[in-house]
Amino acid sequence: MATEDQRQSGSDLRSASGGVAADTRGQWGWALFEWARNPYVLLITIYVFSPYFTSTVVGDPVRGQAIWGNINGIAGFVIACLGPVLGAIADTGGRRKPWIVFFIALMVPAMYALWWAMPGGGLSVLSIALLIVLIAVAFEFSAVFHNSMLPAVAPHERIGFLSGLGLALGNAGGLIILCFMLWAFMLPGNVDWGFVPSAPLFGIDASAFENSRISGPLVAVWLLVFSLPLLLWTPDVQGARVPIGDAVARGISSVVGTVKRLRHYRNIAIYLVARMFYNDGKTAVLVFGGVYAAGVFGWGPLTLTIYGIVLSVFAVGGGFFGGWLDDRFGSKRAILVSIGGTSIGLILAISMTPTEIFFFPYDAASAQPIWDLPFFATLPELLYLIVVLIVAICITAAYANSRTMLARIAPVTKMSEFFGIYALSGTATAFLGPLLVGVATHFFQSQRAGFASVLLLLGIGLAGMLFVREERAEAVD
Repeated sequence: MATEDQRQSGSDLRSASGGVAADTRGQWGWALFEWARNPYVLLITIYVFSPYFTSTVVGDPVRGQAIWGNINGIAGFVIACLGPVLGAIADTGGRRKPWIVFFIALMVPAMYALWWAMPGGGLSVLSIALLIVLIAVAFEFSAVFHNSMLPAVAPHERIGFLSGLGLALGNAGGLIILCFMLWAFMLPGNVDWGFVPSAPLFGIDASAFENSRISGPLVAVWLLVFSLPLLLWTPDVQGARVPIGDAVARGISSVVGTVKRLRHYRNIAIYLVARMFYNDGKTAVLVFGGVYAAGVFGWGPLTLTIYGIVLSVFAVGGGFFGGWLDDRFGSKRAILVSIGGTSIGLILAISMTPTEIFFFPYDAASAQPIWDLPFFATLPELLYLIVVLIVAICITAAYANSRTMLARIAPVTKMSEFFGIYALSGTATAFLGPLLVGVATHFFQSQRAGFASVLLLLGIGLAGMLFVREERAEAVD
């Protein structure tokens, strides 16, 4: 049945799940939720807060990295245990947006509280760890309910584009905040460029690490404001209003039943296992791309920050590229192209060192700098950047294609449950990529060999995708 909002909008397109699709504004509202959520990933988990926490708050980078790994491991365990159950609860109860509101209400104050993460005062390391676990779990669970809305929001012929649009907007939002952070809080006082303020804005005191701590409040306000389009414009999935207690009981029962009946969902199981491997590989490429460059080329914080910004720019294009691939060739072929492109790009990336280009010797001693800028000044560095930009496009495309693939093959009536299992497959072996790189690096005593080991995960995922059929499964009771 069409909702009142959909009837008033005049939308008569059928959604991928068989109902009435949301109008254009509702579809944009769905995509903009990625814009609201994803800056957390860049600012908190990758570029700003995590290095500040591990090196400054903890005070010992080695111990800090171990603590940060344990934090994410605990969060991953909670997600692995509860993700499928929450998805099944949503499928039983119908509506998704109340759950999304609940997780936003958990994330916003927890993110804002990171302002008080200070060395030698403020929040304790344990308190910060608990906040990060809470945010990470709520972040992933909000994705379960948000992703499961996609088939009900978009027409079948637009589902790939909308998935790619969401990823592109998410990267664009993170890019905007990252650039603002660099201009307003990081560069002032460190460079004499005319367009950069002479001192950090808003009275931010860099000596008190406020330029790093401000990342928490920024992403909190950003999430709160830009979640509104989803909540106001996008129609919710309609379903029976089931009391929460009954929904929980039915949800748990549904998950148990689905696990018992996995033999009836063999195609989806093969896909999720394949994704588990190539997703770990993609994540390892993202995490260790900068580590490899820092060790091999000696990149410092300024270069790595600019590196992250440039990658984010191209990742935006990757979302659109993934959507185009998906709509033009189908989800399976799009994923194969994305994994293949990532693998080729990784091989080209490790072919670069200060004295090698594409594995051929390069006379660095007699070469002149490309320009006077204090970053990417040598030819191998610049070529490495170009190759990794292509990899970033393929990785973002694969994220978009992966989500669309599940939306195309999972039973409509169990969509949230399978997106819960999807979240599980993305986190259950999240340790595998970093562990593989660490073991290979230690065994071969080579960063290049360690980084190259990721090809094993990408290859297994690529081989697994060859056995996946792009067809929707029928729900089994």
